Parts: sequence; structure tokens; C-alpha cells
Amino acid sequence: MCKDTTYQTGAMIKSVPVPFQVVNISTQIRKYFMEAQTHTKSKVYFHYNHTDSCKFARWNARESYEFMNARPWQDVVDFYSNLANGRLSLSDLFATERTSFIHDDDNEIPEVELENHSSKDKSGKWERVTFKILVSYHGGSFDGWQKQPGLNTVQGLVEKSLGSFVDDRKAQLLKELCKPLEGCASVAGRTDKGVSALQQVCSFYTWRKDVKPHDIEDAINSVAPGKIRVISVFQVSRAFHPNFSAKWRRYLYIFPFNDGENVEQGCDSGLEVDNLCSDVRFGVHNNGSDEKVENLLINDEDVLEGVKKPKGFTVSRVNMLLKKLEGKLLSYKIFARDTKPSRNSGPPTECFIHHARAMEARLPCSVNGYGEGRKVMCVELVANRFLRKMVRVLVATSIREAAAGAEEDALLKLMDATCRRATAPPALPDGLCLVDVGYTEFDPSITLIT
Repeated sequence: MCKDTTYQTGAMIKSVPVPFQVVNISTQIRKYFMEAQTHTKSKVYFHYNHTDSCKFARWNARESYEFMNARPWQDVVDFYSNLANGRLSLSDLFATERTSFIHDDDNEIPEVELENHSSKDKSGKWERVTFKILVSYHGGSFDGWQKQPGLNTVQGLVEKSLGSFVDDRKAQLLKELCKPLEGCASVAGRTDKGVSALQQVCSFYTWRKDVKPHDIEDAINSVAPGKIRVISVFQVSRAFHPNFSAKWRRYLYIFPFNDGENVEQGCDSGLEVDNLCSDVRFGVHNNGSDEKVENLLINDEDVLEGVKKPKGFTVSRVNMLLKKLEGKLLSYKIFARDTKPSRNSGPPTECFIHHARAMEARLPCSVNGYGEGRKVMCVELVANRFLRKMVRVLVATSIREAAAGAEEDALLKLMDATCRRATAPPALPDGLCLVDVGYTEFDPSITLIT
């Protein structure tokens, strides 16, 4: 069956038959988009249905995101920029000698590998020279560490600067493959876009014997002055790997408070909303996924009207929540984001947190020009490993739970959740910094926050 369609060419009008199926498909497409627009306007957002006494005082994902974003983050970004450039140090933030251990790990990795092979017997990989490179960079100036086409990444700049130290055999191979002359750098931890690093560890090896540490330092420092800076370069054992040899990583998260915000005021118990809503029960919804959804999700329409949620939190309660994570090997899959399916269960999700603390501090006055530095909360986390976005989710969830007046073991209880909606959206990357990486056993007496 066909439908006639007319069109005009010059002075003639022609009628061309159009198959009915084409007209029908076009109608169906228009109908589909109209239904999609209607569905978007009436979209229901689901949230995790917590069952504890603070469930009515707890922010949902949207509220948590808005609270975390409405901050003077530029002050933190400027402070990290000054750290990366060496104009400021962590001692300016903590006003203590506890930061003296930073950049003092030259003895952690042996510079000379003790082997039974004589130099004349060495060949192949035994002849190569490995360098350990400590770099500091400002996260706001890069699109993360990992090299990606068309993006300004730290790895891309570092490997480009190392191209002049590649041996002749590899240089010829890269030329035959029509690839740029670049070195290959391994790293202790790939930081996301916006995340700074104070003492990132990477390594580079070559078969050339004329390469000196100061040559590598000068090459990297020249590619992006003011954005990336080499702290030290020295030759290490051929067996050294910045990631696999590491024993622990230390991260610092700085959360800024708004002007006039009283950090001592917050919901410490949640008793008012608990007494008000103790008899209210939420409905049960199934989200159609493979996750266990028994009493799992609620939508925006189910939220109890008239309940005033807290607008602040106390740093002491965040510290109390984090301390419960210390000294335990736990699965942090609920606190991870964007992970591969193969790394969503079992040992790949387990982390051992050595140290987890929070404290109040003030940024140096030179950062924002005020008579008194901006008040911030500093969170220090040290663990054998971290999952993707784990630190940022932990910080945001700790703040949310502290504001709701949750119990001391609230973060531990979240480990049993079956859906990642149980935790808060990741905090902004602007506040995160990789402080250092350790290659000896962690010493609990050497920390930024006691």
C-alpha cells in the first residue's frame, strides 16, 4: 500500500508514491520522542531506603551533591597550586612539624640492586637502568594522569619529555611504527581530572648508560612550568615498580566552609526527626535490576513532607565515623564508582585502611587574601590501596552521615548495602590530593592528623 506525495519541479507538479511503511515508521518515531519527553518531565528519582533512626534526616543524593558543590572551592584549588609549585607546604596548613616526613623517602628504595651477575654478563633487561621520579602537579591544570588522545594529561607530558632518553633500538621501532618518540612511565596511582599530587611516584627505564637524574628532572620541569614540578630523580633497583612495590598511599581531602558557616552546629542525634517519624513506613519499589531490592528504594514522592533536614555537620563527628574504619580489611565496593564488573566483588574490592582522621584547620592567608585564612576540614586517609573514586565517596558519605547524626558505626553498616545508592555521590575532585606513597611498612606515628 502506498501514499502519494507531491513535489514541484519548475512548472510541473509530480506525484510520487511513498510506501506506507515509511510513513508509518516516521509516525512511530515522532510518537516515541513525544513519549520520551513526557517521561523525562515526570521522571521519578529513586534513593536508597535507609532503615535506621536517622533516615528522615539524611540527605538524598541530590541534596548531598548540592551541599558539597555550594563551596568556595577556588580557595582550595589555589592552595594546591601553591603546594605543587613549592610556594607553600603542608606545614603552612597544619602548623606542625608532622609534615617533615614529606619528600624524605630516598632510603626506601635501594639505589643499587645487589645481584650475583657481573656487569659483563648482563644483557637484555639486566642492562636497563630504572629511575624513580617524584613529581608534584596541580590537578586543575590537567585532565588526569592517564594519557588519552586529545587531552592534556600528566602522563602525556611526562612521557613526551622522556622521549629524548629512549635508547636507539626503541627509537627506531617507534619510527617504523610511525609513533611519536616518547618514553614509557609507570605510576603508583592514576589520579582523576582535578586531583592534585604532592609526591606522585612514577618510574622510567632505558638501556642508555649516559642518562643522568638531573637531565630527566630538567626535561620534565621544562614542559609545563608552574603546573608540574619534579621533586627528585634517582636510580633504583631494576625490580622496582611504583604501583606493585607500594605498601600504602596517603590522600588528603580539604573541604572548605562558607563564610560565616558555624562548623560546631549540626544535627548530633537526629532524635527530633526520629520521634516525629518513627511510625512512618516507606513503600517498596523494584528498580528492575539484578541487585537485591528488598526494602531498597524509595522515590522523591515518598519523602516525608515537613521534615527539616540538617544544614551542617560537626568535624568531630566525621572524625568519629572515620576512625571506626582503621585497622580493618573490608570490602569497599559500595564506596567505589565506575569499576569493571570483574572488580566488583571478592578480594579486588578489599582495602586495609591504616589511618582515617579528620580535623579543622585554616588555609594560609596568602591563598584568599583575607585577614584570616578560610576555615576548612582536612581528611587524611592512608590505606594499602584505594578503589576508583573511593576517597571522594568516603568523604561525601562521612559528611552526610555526620549531618544526619548517624551512629559511630554508620560507615561500617553501609558495607552490607546491596546498592551504591546507599552512599553519597563522590565529592568534588578539587579537594583531593595524593600526598605520598610508601614503600616500607606504614608507621602510625607519622601522620598529618593525630
